[in-house]
Amino acid sequence: MGVVVTAGALLAGALAAPSAQAAAGDADTRGGRLTDLVNPFIGTENEGNTYPGAAVPFGMVQFSPDTGHNTGYDHSQDHIRGFSLVHLSGVGCGLGGDLPVLPTTGDVTETDYAKYAAEFGHDTEQASPGYYKADLKSGIEAELTATARTGVQRYTFPATAKANVLLNAGQSLHRTVSTKVEILDSRTVRTAITGSGFCQDTKPYTVYTITRFDRPFTAYGTWDGSTVTGGARTGRDGAYVRFDTTKDRTVEATTALSYVDARGAALNLRAEGGRSFDKVRAAARRAWEDRLDDVRVRGGDDTLRRTFYSSLYRSFLAPNIGSDVDGRYTGWDQKVHRARGFTYYQNWSLWDTYRTQTQLLSLLAPREARDMAISVIRIDEESGWLPKWGYGTVETNIMTGDPVTPFLTNAYQQGLLKGWEERAYRALRKNADGVPPADSPAVGREANKEYIAGGFAPYVKGRPHAKPGDSDYDHGASATLEYALSDAMLAEMARGLGHDADAARYAARAQNYRRIFDPTTGFFRARDASGAFTGPADPARGEGFHEGTSWQYQWLVPQDLPGMIGLIGGKPAANDRLDSFFAYDRLLKDPAKTAREVWVNGPYDYYNADKYNPQNEPDLIAPYTYLSTGQPWKTTDVVHAALTLFTDTPTGMTGNDDLGTMSAWNVLSSIGVFPVQPGYATWGLSTPVFDRVDLTLDRRYYPHGSLVIEAPGTSDTRRYIQSARVDGSPYGRTYLTTADLRRARSLSFTLGAQPSAWGTGAEAGPPALN
Repeated sequence: MGVVVTAGALLAGALAAPSAQAAAGDADTRGGRLTDLVNPFIGTENEGNTYPGAAVPFGMVQFSPDTGHNTGYDHSQDHIRGFSLVHLSGVGCGLGGDLPVLPTTGDVTETDYAKYAAEFGHDTEQASPGYYKADLKSGIEAELTATARTGVQRYTFPATAKANVLLNAGQSLHRTVSTKVEILDSRTVRTAITGSGFCQDTKPYTVYTITRFDRPFTAYGTWDGSTVTGGARTGRDGAYVRFDTTKDRTVEATTALSYVDARGAALNLRAEGGRSFDKVRAAARRAWEDRLDDVRVRGGDDTLRRTFYSSLYRSFLAPNIGSDVDGRYTGWDQKVHRARGFTYYQNWSLWDTYRTQTQLLSLLAPREARDMAISVIRIDEESGWLPKWGYGTVETNIMTGDPVTPFLTNAYQQGLLKGWEERAYRALRKNADGVPPADSPAVGREANKEYIAGGFAPYVKGRPHAKPGDSDYDHGASATLEYALSDAMLAEMARGLGHDADAARYAARAQNYRRIFDPTTGFFRARDASGAFTGPADPARGEGFHEGTSWQYQWLVPQDLPGMIGLIGGKPAANDRLDSFFAYDRLLKDPAKTAREVWVNGPYDYYNADKYNPQNEPDLIAPYTYLSTGQPWKTTDVVHAALTLFTDTPTGMTGNDDLGTMSAWNVLSSIGVFPVQPGYATWGLSTPVFDRVDLTLDRRYYPHGSLVIEAPGTSDTRRYIQSARVDGSPYGRTYLTTADLRRARSLSFTLGAQPSAWGTGAEAGPPALN
């Protein structure tokens, strides 16, 4: 069935600089399966919070082991509590983990999965796209695979008359509200699981499952709390089913999931079930191979290629299908709707993904990205407001600012909203000009009234929260910057649709970042409700900023970098500040060591820092600021140093992946094309880490159907752009637009060992918007 990654062997993987060059024959990925280069264990240790289990691209089901970590799996642990259906890659709080199932032998006496958890070892544990296997110390081999809406399991038991499968409806990674278990017949178990919470309380949400085994049970029972009742067909918290494996040692089962109702789960089972484990596994691998094959790279060593393709894999894990095979889905109004002409998606980590993963999907998966954008518009139309951070069928209000605006304006700028432009614009205008009503679960731009009146979101420490979630008032300074960014992107959309008065109004508001600039410190600073600057004057102390400080947020003005640079004294002053921020002199001497010892493991946390934090979203665009200060070679220096933080071991993820955000940063930075104005159609350029990248693109959006990016001889010592060409013609700017990408067939770089004058002209950097 092909090569699978064994976790134990990967622990010895060496840290390699990202532009190390291998022999051309070894570096060419035109032969062999790309899925063999993916290591799903990356990020499963040291709080990367990824999962190694089975899923297909954007699938509703993520069938993966839970070891006791709050988000599911931690590679440092050695007991599996169950294999559950729902996981989100790289999130920071527990959610999902619905219906953990576990094979056991003997009598069923424990109902707490922390007590009946099975010991296992990493030396034989395996994972590859669409497949997972663990050998339990009990002598049972457990294998998982998946379709879009089902998880398929195969257990190979020892010879015994008491081979059990436990289906635990009462325990998960979130707070359980209510559960129900039914044994329908001699092969089928049905559950309904209602849960709540993600970092804090939310409205309840329900998932429905139905599990069909490939042969009849020899016995069964259910449990309520710690009371197990043999022969019972209904229960509250869980069920067990038993098989005799003295002759036939293998048991297979398919579990279908629905967020609508039991009928939806049954329809999903009928449509996607009925195939053998091996056939489902092969189909899942083909789906991943087809997805990964859209990016073919040449050059780089084995570690680099494994790290790259593993990041590409994680970039396609979410958002997730939310509609059943008949098109029905549960909207945020908790009513059942039907998607016609599109697939409905859910799970929106927008504060994270709007900066990187949104643009990557627009480039490589535009049809799915279109449906995702339509799904977000439907959330507004059905529930009354756009989302901020959505899980399943509910709003969580996690994080701050207004991330949905650059998410949707990006879809507009990439040409994904044909026929939906005005519907999207109406929703965005309502979101930008108001706040949700009191009975809405959404908070929207929570501080919008004050922001519109005074030009800034006030920092009001400890203000009571009217609704669960993160308050924009607690992070007034960063909320102001996020609102202003969104206003700039909405202004461009308004202008494109002919709403000129709105465009002028939003463009003026996009300059509100200036309202929180404190000329006495030369940095952004929070203001209180009266308008006075408040909190520490030290920009390395982050009061009023969400997961960051003024040092880190000063670069979050992508709509007007020339204006921001002017505020801090012009390009020379900006370059000096950037050099200090990135510890540039140390970086040149030892990039990988600086990345780990100064950036990642420096003596600071989110709220006490004057250095670059490559692990967190506020700084993702920061290295590309040099493209606007006349020193573009330093962007490559910083980006290539940051790329060393991504490796092919379980600890090889820098920070939480946040539904593909960090993975997409790695992919885009590795190919040398990065979205430097999120929500708009601008792509900054830096040196790729591969000799050649062949992108296969959707002809509906990219008429040539492909783009070749070349950087022959790229390496640690030969990484500086001397010249660039687009379709053979000299190109002197440090950015391209989406329109440029649609016209182009090739982008090529000539590299050298020293910085050059390329990209240093007065008009070479990305222009200010509006």
